Amino acid sequence: MSPSPSPASSPASSPSLASASLLRRLSRHIDRHQDEFVQTLREWVAVESDSIQPMPRLRQELLRMMALAADRLRCLGASVEAVDVGSQKLPDGDALPMPPVLLAELGSDPQKATVCFYGHLDVQPARQEDGWLADPYALTEVDGKLYGRGATDNKGPVLAWINAVGAFRALQEDLPVNIKFIVEGMEEAGSPALEELIRREKDRFFSGVDYIVISDNLWISQRKPALIYGTRGNSYFTVEVKCRDQDFHSGTFGGILNEPMADLVALLGSLVDASGRILVPGIYDHVAPVTDEEREMYEAIDLDLEEYRSSSRVKKFLFDTKEEVLMHLWRYPSLSIHGVEGAFDKPGAKTVIPGRVTGKFSIRLVPHMNLPVVERQVKQHLQHIFSKRNSSNQMTVSMVLGLHPWVADVRENQYRAARRAIKTVFGTEPDMIRDGSTIPIAKIFQDVIQKSVLMLPLGAVDDGEHSQNEKINRWNYIEGSKLFAAFFLEMAKLHE
Repeated sequence: MSPSPSPASSPASSPSLASASLLRRLSRHIDRHQDEFVQTLREWVAVESDSIQPMPRLRQELLRMMALAADRLRCLGASVEAVDVGSQKLPDGDALPMPPVLLAELGSDPQKATVCFYGHLDVQPARQEDGWLADPYALTEVDGKLYGRGATDNKGPVLAWINAVGAFRALQEDLPVNIKFIVEGMEEAGSPALEELIRREKDRFFSGVDYIVISDNLWISQRKPALIYGTRGNSYFTVEVKCRDQDFHSGTFGGILNEPMADLVALLGSLVDASGRILVPGIYDHVAPVTDEEREMYEAIDLDLEEYRSSSRVKKFLFDTKEEVLMHLWRYPSLSIHGVEGAFDKPGAKTVIPGRVTGKFSIRLVPHMNLPVVERQVKQHLQHIFSKRNSSNQMTVSMVLGLHPWVADVRENQYRAARRAIKTVFGTEPDMIRDGSTIPIAKIFQDVIQKSVLMLPLGAVDDGEHSQNEKINRWNYIEGSKLFAAFFLEMAKLHE
């Protein structure tokens, strides 16, 4: 008779089977408690944590939001430090207190990986009269969609991470990794003081961190998960044309002036052509070449271009293939003209010549574009165009914001762990995508902490972050909570 297998080699006790069994229990717990998780999201959405409008009432709401989050983290058993990051100086000279940044940690086992999650709890402004179906601060569920400001950006994903940790706690299971949180309340306002805090905490709070996870973006699909490995940077410009500080009457002065608005229209019109190509000389010189490996990744992305166009309510894109559309969204720079300050924009026929106007535009940057080089190229181009007009007006060009692009190595451990977790929870391989927007914190973490940064989004492409009727699907929120639990288990396996 053959000997019985030893406990160490028994199939029932193998680490992978034990992990799968634990994940099934965690998933059942999350399913059973999903209404509670939705209720907590409802309570968080009800807090009008708007960081954009510098009003004392809203700043108090932000402080309340951070206190709620700190209490929730302490209920998990985390040690929580609410770090004072000072005040926000306003243009009129006043100052408002900034909400504290929460630094929380669970576990300090040196044998385990330490994973740090970044999230934010502030939101963009929202009013029902702007086109919301219901009060944006009263979470409303319709056909499995949870509508509310902050539902997907970023309160839902922050809570999904907390739900996953809480499931381990509820089942009295050890966390397979050490967990840290950094949660802020000023991301929508540019995260003032956050980079300074990260640099200051590099050798303290972040000293033992192995991996950093950000869930502050969306899939490219409504149903298929994605991992994000790159974002574009942003250089934001203003160009002012001034004749005088007062406006003119067009009947009295029209025909005898170099009109500032005419100059500005010519300047803005010189920046980009009808095919979307940026006309600033040299702007494409430092764009990293596309590799064959990259092209294969774009080809593998599951995107129905016609459905994407239709859901975006756009008549026609500039490009006809999936690969071209995605590369011009994520892989190539783009220039967008955002608006004009100082021009008459109200209803009616006011016959005014603005005395001073300011145009606003930005360039989304990609590797290996350099901010100072782009700034110089743009200024030289606009000065050249303006000089050809022989205008007597004054022109001033300023780059008011400069944010670097970010790209990760998809072969790193946590990308492998995230792919496995997605396959386990959702039954499919994720789309490997980039994000055309800018998330500065990823580059800051990468440069300062010098650890792997993973973007693991939970939201669907139609969630409408920053827009009217922002939502997160109940399915994304609940399955996303399971995904984080699976991710912890996969990270533990790879770390071993």
